[in-house]
Amino acid sequence: MGQKTSPIGFRTGVTLGWQSTWFAPKANYGDFLVEDQKIRRYIDDRFNRQMPKGAVAKVEIIRTRNEVNVTLHSGRPGVVIGPRGGEVDKLREELEGVTGRKVTVNVIEIKEPDLNAALVGEGIAEQLGKRASFRRTMKQFCEAAMNAGAKGVKITCAGRLAGSEMARTETQKMGSIPLHTLDADVDYAQATARTTYGAIGIKVWIYRGKFGEELVPTDRSRRRPPRRMGPRSGRPGEMSHGHGGQEAGPADSGPARSPQQEGRS
Repeated sequence: MGQKTSPIGFRTGVTLGWQSTWFAPKANYGDFLVEDQKIRRYIDDRFNRQMPKGAVAKVEIIRTRNEVNVTLHSGRPGVVIGPRGGEVDKLREELEGVTGRKVTVNVIEIKEPDLNAALVGEGIAEQLGKRASFRRTMKQFCEAAMNAGAKGVKITCAGRLAGSEMARTETQKMGSIPLHTLDADVDYAQATARTTYGAIGIKVWIYRGKFGEELVPTDRSRRRPPRRMGPRSGRPGEMSHGHGGQEAGPADSGPARSPQQEGRS
């Protein structure tokens, strides 16, 4: 207990499926493994490392006897598919050149990118590359995930944060992250922000509730009530009691009286 392990590998085969599904004899196993890695690296370079970015978070590979089925999970499927499916056809031809086999490409849209750890990690890396404040960036992505319905988020950044001489680790956490519960749907990903002063490593954990639960978006934005100032006193919260913004005196109950009327009475 208490040992750190990848939440994805911990749940694979129990509550999560494999990202590569195929069987190979001992002689071909190594070749297929290297081929899978080439496919994933090629897709990552093509859609996540150059503009326009396709936001591909996961690549699933299923092999049959003669065919390779590649499924791309993307936050921006329009970029991956291209006009009239032109990009997919081009990608299929390129993958067939890489593998030397017949390839089928499918694209699945990620409905809520704020709940996908890989896309959140890449988003943070992109912001840090633009010299954004790391604390503000981490907090923004945490709040976005919680608003999208996450039960808990943890983001860790490590390296020369803000260009400091000494590398350090900073963590932002909201909600709960039950890492030991196999029923818990915890998404995990790593990303790297390559800045002018060095690489910053990013780790993201997102707890999306138990498997099979439906997530409900929540608006957790806390808005501070406006400060109400009195007309003369500088202290907030003091309101005047008279009409038209004029303060009423303690004995001011009737209409205003002139000095002559005061003298007669």
